[in-house]
Amino acid sequence: MLGMELDPDTCYKAIASHDRRFDGRFFVGVSSTGVYCRPICAVRTPRRENCTFYESAAAAEKHGFRPCLRCRPELAPGHGLADISGRLAQAAATLIDEGFMAEAGVAQLAARIGVTERHLRRLFDAEFGVSVHEYAQTQKLLLAKRLLTDTTLPVTQVALAAGFGSVRRFNDVLKERYGLTPLAMRRRAAEGMADRLVFELGYRPPLAWDQWLGFLGVRVVDGIEQCHGGAYTRTLGIDADGRRHLGWVRLEHVPKRTVVRVTLSASLACVIPQALGKVRRLCDLGCRPDIVDAHLGDLAADTPGVRLPGAFDGLEIAVRAIVGQVISVVQARRILARLVQIAGAALPGDALAGLAAAPHAAPLTHAFPTAQALAALPDADYQAAGVPMAKTRTIRALARLVAAGEIRLDPHAAPDDTVAKLRAVEGIGDWTAQYVAMRALGWPDAFPGTDYALRKVLGVSTVRAMQASTAQWAPWRAYAAIHLWHRYEALKQAPVQGGADIGQEELA
Repeated sequence: MLGMELDPDTCYKAIASHDRRFDGRFFVGVSSTGVYCRPICAVRTPRRENCTFYESAAAAEKHGFRPCLRCRPELAPGHGLADISGRLAQAAATLIDEGFMAEAGVAQLAARIGVTERHLRRLFDAEFGVSVHEYAQTQKLLLAKRLLTDTTLPVTQVALAAGFGSVRRFNDVLKERYGLTPLAMRRRAAEGMADRLVFELGYRPPLAWDQWLGFLGVRVVDGIEQCHGGAYTRTLGIDADGRRHLGWVRLEHVPKRTVVRVTLSASLACVIPQALGKVRRLCDLGCRPDIVDAHLGDLAADTPGVRLPGAFDGLEIAVRAIVGQVISVVQARRILARLVQIAGAALPGDALAGLAAAPHAAPLTHAFPTAQALAALPDADYQAAGVPMAKTRTIRALARLVAAGEIRLDPHAAPDDTVAKLRAVEGIGDWTAQYVAMRALGWPDAFPGTDYALRKVLGVSTVRAMQASTAQWAPWRAYAAIHLWHRYEALKQAPVQGGADIGQEELA
């Protein structure tokens, strides 16, 4: 619906039924109250003549509406990369959501997604009904509202974390737009707040959390991640403000609220938008399971709501894939754990504060190595980690390209161009390139067609036969691969021996 004229009758039916499939796809402004809501708002359904519908929260605010304090529009799920026609506009919006414009302007944003500034402005207006600056202002306010409501961060820190240059500016804008001061908004939400950075990110149900967690659990690397008690915890490093912020994040599923609960270490307070953006990508929270599952048909019938496991760090996914080529998952995990200990940054004590130890799990101690660290790591250190010389050369070559900005491994990179660049690196074949496109780029039609497990499940022996068997699932073949890997695991009743992180590239 985004990027097209909203049909008022369809929108009104959606809000009358509280249909979660439409959550985040539009917002409703209610003239009798002066607020705008999500389609799932639990308040009494407003009269039809009092409703107007908007493509984005920014568009609703542009027309004078304030965000609902009950359904909280800032909690609405976003959009997947293939979810709307204006992929470039959505890429720019995602960067804004993650704080890009706190240190940059429209020109830099346009350059980042590879278009002219004028073209970006046209795309944005067509897609969201507002200018880039109007969208950015709304996102800053909604983030500030969330921080005031969900945390006990000082108002000064809230203003800076949300991208306002000063507390005075923050106070003025908040009062102008919402009619409240920061302290007044905090008093409304003070009851029950805890001294933690805890957030809730919405999704469109269903969500196959156990399958998503199981996929990551099989591939856990000691020192940087844990899966225990239905939760996923890991370390991360985020570059912002000229320095690297180290900390940890824990993810838990709350199905009754259709949210993923996110707990961040206090050391990440200055990079909350970036951290939440990484969580959305890792969990594929912008997915439209109603569309994907309907297209996959019988393949998705047994496990609806499967998500495409994303990445906090695209280079990490690439290194995992390279290390895991033609060896078992267990072997790859051991090598990666040693590499993390040798080349990763150790988390200081304050970054580990508040992290409870998971029973029978290796402690979290390091962040995954940066591109610069892997590019400069001596051969002897790679050998000490157990990385063969050929794979050492491949990892180092890729790390240098990433560090130099010649290859980008994030959802805003062009998939076809990135896959071609990856395949040009010695030691990277189609399996590895497609796997990186699946997880690091979040590309929904990527498919590692030479994978051993996929070949076994589909009963094919050639690439041509594989392509013929999977064509029916385009453009959602990455989701099909996840379903097929789950089937393979079920058949073997054991961890995958040829799926993700193991590049079976021998298929002719």
